[in-house]
Parts: sequence; C-alpha cells; structure tokens
Amino acid sequence: MQLTRRDAIVIGAGAMLVAGLPLRASAATGDEAIAAFTGGAEVGEGDITLTAPEIAENGNTVPIEVSSESASEIMVLALGNPTPAVATFKFGPLAASRAASTRIRLAGTQDVVAIAKLQDGSFVKASSTVKVTIGGCGG
Repeated sequence: MQLTRRDAIVIGAGAMLVAGLPLRASAATGDEAIAAFTGGAEVGEGDITLTAPEIAENGNTVPIEVSSESASEIMVLALGNPTPAVATFKFGPLAASRAASTRIRLAGTQDVVAIAKLQDGSFVKASSTVKVTIGGCGG
C-alpha cells in the first residue's frame, strides 16, 4: 500500500485531534474520590489526626502524618493536585498502630484532607491548608 499525501494529511489531522483532547477526563475530582471512598455516607469530625506543615518551602516533598485510634482505612487527598488521591492506608485488626507518615507532592498552596473509615463503618475527616512557597521566599 502506498501512502499518499492525502492519507498523510488525514492521519496527521487525526493525531492532532487526539493530542488536543483533555487528559483530565478520566481523573476524578476530590469530591468524586471522597464519594467513592465513603460510598456516599456522611463524613463527620472526630477520631483522626492529620499533621502537615503550615508552610512548605518545597512542594516536591511535603511531610504529612495521619493517625486514628480505630481506623481500618485512611485516605489522603491533595485537593489542588491534578490527581487529588495521594494514598490509601489499610490497617488490619491486629495493627499495633494505626498511623502512617509519608512525603507528598503538592502543586501549590492547597488543602490536604484525610478521611478515615472507622471499624464501626462510620467516616471522619481532618484537613489542613498547606502554603507552598517558591524557593522558600514566601512567593
């Protein structure tokens, strides 16, 4: 088969069309991720602690820690990121401690939210606003 100039133009136009489609169509928003995790259940306040810095000089490595006395799962979201879901930690019935710490990447100043599914099936959340500065200069 010979590739004609017309075929090359059609293939190129199709490639440009595909490249121009929005890539975030499959990425879930923060509210959608919360609804999927909770199954639409009411989220209250209570038995969960989220520790995050008020100001992070480098958005590439922001240390956070989450803990709960009776959680079976904890989901962490960064609501300002293109993909809000950061991590989900699962704890078994014999877990000695129901806490986790990690470093996350933040795209800018935003809210970090932690939602815990407790052993009784209820959900609680905690949130913290983290200001990401540019080069530690407060920009």
